[in-house]
Amino acid sequence: METHLTQCQLAKFLDTSERTLERWRIEGTGQAFVKAGRKVLYRQDDIEEWLLRSRRTSTSDQLEV
Repeated sequence: METHLTQCQLAKFLDTSERTLERWRIEGTGQAFVKAGRKVLYRQDDIEEWLLRSRRTSTSDQLEV
């Protein structure tokens, strides 16, 4: 079975706020997510994929949009 994290769990894992995750969902810049009724869930595979895409070697590297 696939592992899913709640918004609260992911915020703690990334050391960011739940509000930031909400903003990223609105902007379409964050991780892929699943809506299960009113609950937002994040697949572990999607989080790892997003982290890999966000990897940089320099602080001057730009994110590709």
